[in-house]
Amino acid sequence: MHTIKLKPNRDKNARKHHPWIFSGALAKTSSNIGPGEIVRGEDSQGEFVAYGYYNAKSQIAVRLLEWDEHARIDRAWWLKKIRSSIERRKSILENKGTDSCRLLFGESDFLPGLIVDKYASFIVIQTLTAGIDRVKSDIVSILDELLHPDGVYEKSESGAREMEGLPESSGVLAGAEPSGLLTITENSHKFLVDIRSGQKTAFYLDQRENRKIVSGYAAGQEILDCFCYTGGFSVYALEAGAKSATLVDSSEQSLKIASENLKLNGLNQRPHEIIEEDVFRILRRFREQGRVFDMAILDPPKFAPNKASLKKALSAYKDINLLASQIVRPGGILVTFSCSGAVDVQTLQTVLFWAAADSGRQIQILKALSQGEDHPRLATFPESEYLKGFVCRVI
Repeated sequence: MHTIKLKPNRDKNARKHHPWIFSGALAKTSSNIGPGEIVRGEDSQGEFVAYGYYNAKSQIAVRLLEWDEHARIDRAWWLKKIRSSIERRKSILENKGTDSCRLLFGESDFLPGLIVDKYASFIVIQTLTAGIDRVKSDIVSILDELLHPDGVYEKSESGAREMEGLPESSGVLAGAEPSGLLTITENSHKFLVDIRSGQKTAFYLDQRENRKIVSGYAAGQEILDCFCYTGGFSVYALEAGAKSATLVDSSEQSLKIASENLKLNGLNQRPHEIIEEDVFRILRRFREQGRVFDMAILDPPKFAPNKASLKKALSAYKDINLLASQIVRPGGILVTFSCSGAVDVQTLQTVLFWAAADSGRQIQILKALSQGEDHPRLATFPESEYLKGFVCRVI
């Protein structure tokens, strides 16, 4: 096993179990270490810090896995880690009204670079780093051993792989490939998901708890569901007694599935409208037309994939929140989210301050929202908190 050494005083975060070591923290490193190879990390005095896997092509040069110097990182080690992560989801997996959730959430489940989602009887994985790619076959066999899925499908199409020097990779890794759309159950609601070409791994599992919370405000309300994807928030809202739902997204394919999801839940006869349009454009049009709603839901894509794009992203977040607040009836509800890791909770609240100041409305924050419990936030890894949101009242 190769050894990498840290520069003086650059071992503190690693000793506190932050899982990333950036290239700038390393002393001169051997060029013979293969991408993703397990290394022994030592401080500048030669004292053991942790084991991790190394990639010279990535700014995050080492992703730490194990702080026990006597541990052996082999298949049995991976089996133990994966089994423990699945067991931590026991309460979700035993819920008869839900058959889909995230089983492994990378660093937050102590396996950097590995995402595993369960969709009914299928498993979807993302291997986002060279270190995980090296043990992909072991991971697939372990998942098959523990869960006996109908199939394991890879959707490693994230930009994170490019930063690791890896090409995109997708396709069946074990078992069968779904013949078409899968039907999953979430809080007793039914949804069609496309694990081959859907966004992320297929469905926004991280919003499961938020969909339920938001639906508690929906009874009797006219709902505007922006960036609706396949209609998750609208299905919950209509089931909860919403008067109507207007679904807006720029993806024709997503809206087709949203329409099918309404039918699947027996909601297609409820008043609803499906609009294929750019959300910024439609919000301006509604404002010009004087069209108003009792509740607006904003669940946009990641406007700020990194800190370099933050300024532009904040302008976009402010714009949609300003526009939405102007078409919500006084006393109505605005639900707003950001899934950009570069935007923290305080920054999103500041965006609402800007939007309120320029819209002529007051915005009261009623409830803070975050990612579901199957997407845990690790205390020693604040970067694991990426989804944040607010339920607000517009005055």
